[in-house]
Amino acid sequence: MKLPFQAGKLNPIRQRAKKCTTTALRLKYSAYYASFEKQQGSRVWLDGRELIMLSSNDYLGLTRHPRVVEAGHKALKDWGSSSTGARLANGSRIYHEELEEKLAAFLGVEACHVTVAGYIACMSAICGFAQRGDLVLADKNIHSSLWSGINLSGAKLERFSHNNPADLEDVLKHEDSESVKLLVFEGIYSMEGHICPLPEFLDIAQSHDCFTIIDDAHAFGVLGKQGRGTASHFGMEGRIDITCGSFSKSLASTGGFIAGDRSLLEYMKSHAKPSIFSAALPPVQVACAGAALDVLQEEPEHLEQLWNNVEKYNLILKDLNLDTWGSETPAIPIVLGTKERAYYFWKALQEKGVFTVISVAPGVPPGKDLIR
Repeated sequence: MKLPFQAGKLNPIRQRAKKCTTTALRLKYSAYYASFEKQQGSRVWLDGRELIMLSSNDYLGLTRHPRVVEAGHKALKDWGSSSTGARLANGSRIYHEELEEKLAAFLGVEACHVTVAGYIACMSAICGFAQRGDLVLADKNIHSSLWSGINLSGAKLERFSHNNPADLEDVLKHEDSESVKLLVFEGIYSMEGHICPLPEFLDIAQSHDCFTIIDDAHAFGVLGKQGRGTASHFGMEGRIDITCGSFSKSLASTGGFIAGDRSLLEYMKSHAKPSIFSAALPPVQVACAGAALDVLQEEPEHLEQLWNNVEKYNLILKDLNLDTWGSETPAIPIVLGTKERAYYFWKALQEKGVFTVISVAPGVPPGKDLIR
């Protein structure tokens, strides 16, 4: 049998992988890639131990809601497990369009496009509109999915300080007023828990003719009337060009969406490669997201309970004199400052039966290493 390479003469990629093996194994069995054996509500089992899950994105606790589970069962029975194709080609189904209509009505926009993942939605929201020669103005702390979309677009990039309208204005002073400009930011920043200063951003965008794109993944189902998101929270519906987000937080499913004017969505659907070449969201996930959206509107107690929990939890952390980075939302970090402090804090919590997520630089700014 001919080997793909000779012993001792690994190519550069294999050398790189071999060098990282020890690190990868250490990460697998320490802070990352935990594989739970069971879950019941806010409890998970890891290596036979019961832990309190304190870092889930299931903000409203709907993953086991009877209506959500029933909808998933019915969709699997009626449609099978997958449409086995991309939306552009043979993967679109009536259930995708029905969910898109419900989302558009909920958000108060003309149209919506459902994608197989929130990451794909955010990438598509950028590269479906920005192109080479355009200027993207991005908050320094935006999600990786948005950076990926920017890189794929080939547009020029200028960063501005996190949640800092004054710095954004200063950056724009040095740019060509005639250039095509896109302003990219988030509603709630998942690491920091900060809400964007939307009124100020939109005023600047209007004065400089910037196309606006907001990632509302962590604000959808959390902020605004019935969880309609950041625009609703500030009473600024209709002023954002494109809203993108995910079903994997409040809607207890997977997948993502892009929402806005119908003409914009039609343009994006023929220009965004991540969406064009991705398989369609499976029927079970569509059905679960749709049912969760119904529950969100018809059972307000879930959103009320979320914010009661946030208030109670913040009081506990304040009494403990812990740094929560000024979080105003359910995304609450505990900033430890160094990788070592974050690791040992995370480890001590897990030994006490509490599961959290550790985030260190470069995933967060230097000196802001944290658990979440």
